[in-house]
Amino acid sequence: MATNVGEVTGPRHGRAPAGPSKQPSRRSVRVGRLDLRLSPYLFVAPFFVLFAVFGAYPLIYTAILSTRKNTLTGGDAGFVGLENYRKILWDEHFWIVIFNTFGLFFVATVPQLIFALLIASWLNKKMRARTAIRMGVLIPNITSVAAVGIVFGLIFADRYGLANWLLQSVHLDPVEWRNHRWSSWTAIAFMVDWRWTGYNALIYLAAMQAIPKELYESASLDGASAARRFWRITVPLIQPTILFTVIISTIGGMQLFTEPLLFNYGRIQGGSLNEFQTVAMYIYETTFTNNYNVGRGAAISWLLFIIILIFALINFALVRRSVKGQTS
Repeated sequence: MATNVGEVTGPRHGRAPAGPSKQPSRRSVRVGRLDLRLSPYLFVAPFFVLFAVFGAYPLIYTAILSTRKNTLTGGDAGFVGLENYRKILWDEHFWIVIFNTFGLFFVATVPQLIFALLIASWLNKKMRARTAIRMGVLIPNITSVAAVGIVFGLIFADRYGLANWLLQSVHLDPVEWRNHRWSSWTAIAFMVDWRWTGYNALIYLAAMQAIPKELYESASLDGASAARRFWRITVPLIQPTILFTVIISTIGGMQLFTEPLLFNYGRIQGGSLNEFQTVAMYIYETTFTNNYNVGRGAAISWLLFIIILIFALINFALVRRSVKGQTS
């Protein structure tokens, strides 16, 4: 007599039916729910801890110091409110360093971003050793800023510098680079541009590679030249990236410190008449060399923070407007 397979192995699946599954306990369910709720916060907690220690606390403490008449030598005249801000805003020296900072930013940033765009457009073409060349344009950025300052300080030396030698070779008078505003700004701009142009070029290159190639092919079929394709297709489509680099360069330009300091051989005054002293240099001079006035130095730092914040908000508004214009 034949044996029914279903009676031995169980219905349909050919296996004996399993026993009743064990239900999880209330404690394990509670732990599982707690894990689901807390795990995301634990993963991001290191960032907030580091930000609180190295970001929020110094910011709050500096704001408190800016409302007090405090010195590094231990003197503390107590709470003075906005007196430090009033003295700074009425100080002619403060507006000189603001003018220097914005002037250096404009002289250095505008050529830097233009050259970065042109270099990125060149790197976006097919060429031999393309990867090596792209890596090469980043070398100035990873070079020590101290080394850059020392080398360019020697290049723009008044007596035996390479820049004056080149000027004299074409029968031009040598320049006292540190005694004039225009000459010192030009030399510092060379230092800044040499270090950061390649970095911005790679950012632009990444944005350009995201543009569909079909747009360029269609424009070529319509007879558009390479220059027209660049200004009509490339630049409008990477406009948010351009605005991003503008605000990043603005933040760096507002905090410019090492390049002008090393250009002046470590003297914090920025020239005999403060021709190229920046806000960051003025903060250091006020806090550590000029009566050690910590309260006033903190107030200048907060004014610089407000200026940078205003530029960041302007950048955010421009980027948002640009994105809306492209999507509409």
